[in-house]
Order: sequence, then structure tokens, then C-alpha cells
Amino acid sequence: MNKENKLIPGLPIGFEDRWNKKLALKKKLINIIENNFIKFGFEPLETPSFEISENIGSFLADDDDNSMSDVFSFKDGEKNITLRYDLSSPLARFVAQNNQELALPYKRYAIQNVFRNEKAGNARYREFTQADCDIVGNVNPAQANAELCNLIASTLLSCGLKKDQFTINISNRKIVQGLIEDLKISREKQVKVMRAIDKLDKPGFGLSGVEDLLKKERVDASGAVTKGADLTNDETSQIINFLKVKNLKELKENLKNPLSQEGIKELQDLLEVANYGDYLGQIKTNFTIVRGLAYYDGFCVETNLNFRATNNKGKEVDVGSLASGGQYNKLISRFKGVDIPGTGISIGVDRLLFVMMQLDQIKVDEKKPVIVCVMDE
Repeated sequence: MNKENKLIPGLPIGFEDRWNKKLALKKKLINIIENNFIKFGFEPLETPSFEISENIGSFLADDDDNSMSDVFSFKDGEKNITLRYDLSSPLARFVAQNNQELALPYKRYAIQNVFRNEKAGNARYREFTQADCDIVGNVNPAQANAELCNLIASTLLSCGLKKDQFTINISNRKIVQGLIEDLKISREKQVKVMRAIDKLDKPGFGLSGVEDLLKKERVDASGAVTKGADLTNDETSQIINFLKVKNLKELKENLKNPLSQEGIKELQDLLEVANYGDYLGQIKTNFTIVRGLAYYDGFCVETNLNFRATNNKGKEVDVGSLASGGQYNKLISRFKGVDIPGTGISIGVDRLLFVMMQLDQIKVDEKKPVIVCVMDE
């Protein structure tokens, strides 16, 4: 082969090789996570990498003209198939398909790779490992969601993080949904409003960035334009004022919508149950947490670091949420004849790995080859 035809080794953007200490640490973290999931009473489930596209749906796309822009889809005969982008949609399909054989409540965990066709960088990959736990069935929501908060705290501490290094932020989507109802915002705009609010704590956004997304459009530092929800100035102002409220009591006094009051009551019940556990100090209310995925309709959680990590160039970066999730009552009901509520959390294993590699707070035994040299006299 001549020089001109030789291949250049490399990977697509958003994909990564892992080896030596990094791979050894990832395997150790997965082992710790799995053992903790089992300790909390969850059982394993493994689903295929591909699902039928119409079954898995798409809940992440920002492109109004292409609802599947966030996933990798392929033609397979007469059907389209999609690489799973999370572990919740395959769970919903599995439960709907096997509901007659499952004993409810069904507590399952899954640790598998997922794939997202989105912008990569700073511990954001297009293929990465998630570790999920879900509770499916008619259970006491306060008890189930408090258990998930305890599970997050227990798992991250077992993985080597310290209590002062992370916070479990909780909210309830019903709170802001009630406000949106009062403002009479149309259904087609509601998803954009939720996604705008969800970006408040993301790098480069803040209140001004969210305000732009609630109005006509946002132009980022690179000049890229993102279409907004096109709300009026008054609608935008009321949502921004809501985002400034930090106290649960103040929120209860200011929001009188029945759905908002229901969400506030559910948060209070969760905190009351969590008070009996060991991790109440890790849990904080943050009413801006609404989760970008449209299928969440109640309790929401995002676990964030209390410090800034650095990338391989030494620059401080926001790696995003280490563990997130929420409650979904209609995800499984998309399938005919099945209406089962669920709630769950997902730990981003590769994000956690990114952080733990920098902190160096957990020891790893690297099993490397031994060279035996035979010398003559």
C-alpha cells in the first residue's frame, strides 16, 4: 500500500478508548455500583442495544423539523431501528411486553451503554455507560423517591466521593407545570419552556440565557441560534420570578395553582420520609430542576458536584449531573392496555469516572503483565 492510501488511525468525535488505570477504575466503579444496587433490593435486566424506533420514541431532540435528530437510527427491512439513548424507554417496552409475568412493584437495575447523536465534550460522550435503577408499580411515591435519593447518596459515597463534594437537588415538575397552566401557555410551547428552565444551571446560561430561550431565540458565544418558546414579556417575567424563589414555604404561599400545590406537597412528603434515613443533609430543594426529557411528570432529581472539575487542558469545566432521573406515570402507558407508573434514577458512569480520575480518592489495583527475564551466566 502506498503512502497516499494508508489509513489514519482515529475515532469519531464523542467516542473514547479506555485502557490502563482508567479502564481498571471504571470496572471497579461498576462493581461498586452494582453491589449497592443489589443491596437496595434491585434485580438486573439487560435489553438489546437496538429498539424498534416507534417503540423507543425520541424525547431529546431540539430540532423541530427532525424529531429523531438526537438518536442514531437505521433502516432494517420495513422498519426503522434505533440505538437506545437511555435505559428508561427500553424498560417501558419490556414492562409492557412482559407485564403479565412481572411481580409488581418491579425493582430493576441495568448497567449498559447508551448512544446520543449530540454535541460532545467535557465528559459528554456520544456513547457512554449508564447505571439505572427504577421502581415500577403502584407504590407510595414519597417512599420510592426518598429511597432513590438515599440510593444515589449511598452509591456515590461508596464510589469514593465525600459528603461535601456533591448535592442531590430535588424538585417536582408539577410545580412549574401549574404555573404554565395559569399562564395559559399552549401545549406546543410547553416542552420548549421546560427545556429552557432546565438549562438555568448549565454553563453560559443563567437567568439571561433562560430568558432568551423563553422569548424568541438565543444566540450563543459561537453565533449559533437556538429558537425560543416565543413567550410574551409578561409570561417570561413571571417564569423568571418563579426561578428566583429558593424557599419551599415562600413557594407554597406564592403559587396557588392546585397542581403546583400538589407538587409542593409531594416534595414535603419526600423530605419527611428522607428524614428517617442517613442522607437528608445531602438533599436540597431546587425548583429549577425540571429535567429536559418530556416523559417526566412529577418528582425530579439531579446530583451535582460542589466543585469544578478540569479537562485535559487544565481548564475548569462543568461536567453536568452525575445522577439524575424522576417520576414518569405515562411512559409505559404509551403501549396499549398497560398503564403502570414508575420512577427511577440514572448514574452517568463515565462522568463519574471522569471526576474520580482527577480526584484520585479511590485506589485501583492495576493487573499488569509480569516480565520474566531468563539470563545466561
